[in-house]
Amino acid sequence: MKRILLPAGGAVLATGLLAAGLVGSASANANPDWATDTMAKDAPSAVETANFWLEANGTTNNLAKATSYTTETIKASKLNTSGGYTPDGKPGVVAPIGEEKKSTSVVKNVNLPKSIGKVFFVDSKNQLKWCSATSIQSKYRNLVSTAAHCVYDDKANAQVMDHWVFVPGYYQGKTPWGIYVGKTAYVHYDFSVYNDRDRDYAFVTVYNGIQVGGGTNKVVTKSEYDKYTGKKTTDQKVIEKAEFDAGVLKYGADGPYKSAPLDPKVETIAKPADVNGGNIGKYADSDGYKGVKVTGVEVVKSTYDAAPKHSYENNAQSPYLSDSKPVAISLEDYNAFKVLKADGKYLGELAEVKDHKGNVIGWTKQQFFVRKWIKSTELTKYWVETYIVQDGFIKDTGRLGDNVGGQGFTWNQKAGQTVYVFGYPEAAHPDGNKAFTGVTPKWCYGKTLATKYVSAADKVEEHVGLKCSMTSGSDGAPWLVKYSSAKRLGYVNGATSLFGDTNNDGRIDVSTSAYFDGETAAVYNKAAAVWSGSIVK
Repeated sequence: MKRILLPAGGAVLATGLLAAGLVGSASANANPDWATDTMAKDAPSAVETANFWLEANGTTNNLAKATSYTTETIKASKLNTSGGYTPDGKPGVVAPIGEEKKSTSVVKNVNLPKSIGKVFFVDSKNQLKWCSATSIQSKYRNLVSTAAHCVYDDKANAQVMDHWVFVPGYYQGKTPWGIYVGKTAYVHYDFSVYNDRDRDYAFVTVYNGIQVGGGTNKVVTKSEYDKYTGKKTTDQKVIEKAEFDAGVLKYGADGPYKSAPLDPKVETIAKPADVNGGNIGKYADSDGYKGVKVTGVEVVKSTYDAAPKHSYENNAQSPYLSDSKPVAISLEDYNAFKVLKADGKYLGELAEVKDHKGNVIGWTKQQFFVRKWIKSTELTKYWVETYIVQDGFIKDTGRLGDNVGGQGFTWNQKAGQTVYVFGYPEAAHPDGNKAFTGVTPKWCYGKTLATKYVSAADKVEEHVGLKCSMTSGSDGAPWLVKYSSAKRLGYVNGATSLFGDTNNDGRIDVSTSAYFDGETAAVYNKAAAVWSGSIVK
């Protein structure tokens, strides 16, 4: 049993540590075994958390958008082996709960337990993440077992994860038994304060599960619509002006009949017959004249030259906006216009001015404009609104343990225990190979190794190891001893913490867990006796 002591002269408290207490025979001067943090403090907070995950953006909710806590190719922990484990007392057990019936048949396939699922949370980088977890037996059937690093963010001064929920039986955004919002997290004091991975386990009390339904649409009045705080929308039907005028007359300006100006319709027309030198100035004004406006349009030289060449009585009859003459420009401008002309962004002509000897002495540009007569028609859209609210619901699905059962719990077990590990691996192996999707749960089976696993970089001195190829995403996966595939029940005796590549071939081949001893039992016992209740009024 490893024990980290407080430094002499004072205590060190982590930012995320809100409360701690003594258990067993610990003295007042010793470190407590457990630390606790509040997650969703009350029913409104819990409902907000559930809505955060279940609210759909298009056809996908946030549950389906989350990725495993480590989705990039993971770096295997450098693991070394050491002597054996040191129990700190006698073995202990807490029996599982569940509704599976006993079976005398021989089960050849491994049946996945109903209790397993994913915990979802928002990490310190504001990313949507998940780990693996299981329902575990407790007094009020409201407890989840997972890894502490899936509850406390060690990159943010051990702050508890935000919007933390558990979804048993999760599959592609679906919550078959409801979504269970975390109420209070319990971890070992040494993990909360020192991020000690030898204590990488957590027990979280959850509120009763809930399902959030879309309900039905209901047409309401404008005042009811304005007061409604849930989901709502308006339906619009385009109408003619006569119907709009009648609606405004009946319901007033604040009624459901609406109008809005649209961009005017602009079309090219022939030159009006009455245009002359005396009134063309009116057509050239910014607003035009009689709905008609004359403007200048730049064209290429050939279009300009193609305009009629006969004499005009006055300038108003001319198709030309103005006489086109070469204009002197600098060499810098000349080169800039050449680039624009090559891109089709300048329609005029460019020329070099030469002396009698052929030397370039200047540069000119020449643009060509013709008149264009346009008519602008003001457009207005008219519509009538229907006000719709979504009469949704929140349904209490009951206690976690009543719905999916709860695995048992055991501690101070000897080495060489046969365990099943159930998790949702997703991340690629260190060599980049991606063998798992994280969509469906996978499992490993075998005997825990007799030697301890040590990793200085991860502050690990006494982890339990198991030959297993599951990658990250299975963080927090339960290690179940005495697992009955017929009953789908066993005893939690570990939670996946680290992943190792022991033969250096670029593939994960070992999972490790903290050793569950009497101090683990103290943390569990503290959490297992706490009530949470319903969040549905």
